[in-house]
Amino acid sequence: MPSALESPEAGEEDMLRYEEMEDNAVSPMDLSELLKEGTKESHDRAENTQFVKDFLKGRIKKELFKLATVALYFTYSALEEEMDRNKDNPVFAPLYFPVELHRREALAKDLTYFYGEDWKEKIQCSEATQQYVDRIHHVGQHEPELLVAHAYTRYMGDLSGGQVLKKVAQRALKLPATEEGIQFYVFDNISNAQQFKQLYRARMNALDLDKNTKERIVEEANKAFRFNMQVFDELDKIGRSLAEEAQDGGVPVHDGKGDIRKCPYYADKLGTGSPGCPFHAAVGLARQPLVQLVLAACMAVAAGAAAWYIL
Repeated sequence: MPSALESPEAGEEDMLRYEEMEDNAVSPMDLSELLKEGTKESHDRAENTQFVKDFLKGRIKKELFKLATVALYFTYSALEEEMDRNKDNPVFAPLYFPVELHRREALAKDLTYFYGEDWKEKIQCSEATQQYVDRIHHVGQHEPELLVAHAYTRYMGDLSGGQVLKKVAQRALKLPATEEGIQFYVFDNISNAQQFKQLYRARMNALDLDKNTKERIVEEANKAFRFNMQVFDELDKIGRSLAEEAQDGGVPVHDGKGDIRKCPYYADKLGTGSPGCPFHAAVGLARQPLVQLVLAACMAVAAGAAAWYIL
């Protein structure tokens, strides 16, 4: 259901909000430009963490994806609690878009899908996520102007690279086409992500902030990236301890060695949903205990038959 922001039947007051997107006169001192340039290095580092690189290649275990969803739930619960607290504060109010952006309810749906109706009893906040959550609460309660940095870092990323991760997760984990399990990435009330991001940046640039406050917001955005990277590193360590997942009757999707995209069957698999690379499937099948037992028995029978024939 589209929001008033996106609805063609929106009233005159709502339509005025679109006009903010038409101003293309962006100044280097605008907050949106300062954030873009000031976080470029942090953004690149975050994209190159092992967890994100593996995710983009489709090497994401379902259990790890579930834990990542848990981390996001605690993060967004804190962020949106503080946004609600500061919805009338002039240093943040223009960026308050609960209908369009809030993710907590969507994440609750994802957790219900993965863990069941009693999901709240099965999850807990990890150490790295708790540090992130604590910082968000501190900012919201003591330095609300810095809340802009956390909202910008998360939501603008969700509307950009997050849409790529959505497709990768749906394909790699074979999630339903009806988007259960990835509701976090679905923004039903934003019909045009690019236009919305332009509006959001225009709202940031219109905030009445002095140079020092803008610099502090950029610094806080870099902290937000670091908190995210710490969560990614934590997930990566957990991922290394998880056993290889079995899918489709016990055959791993990929053995984790080399670039999966170089497998000659990879593109076909993405396009048609047909079985994966036969070599990887055979190797994965051979790793299964039951198969190994059957193979051992067959070899024993073969050896006995050979011995009988020689004699």
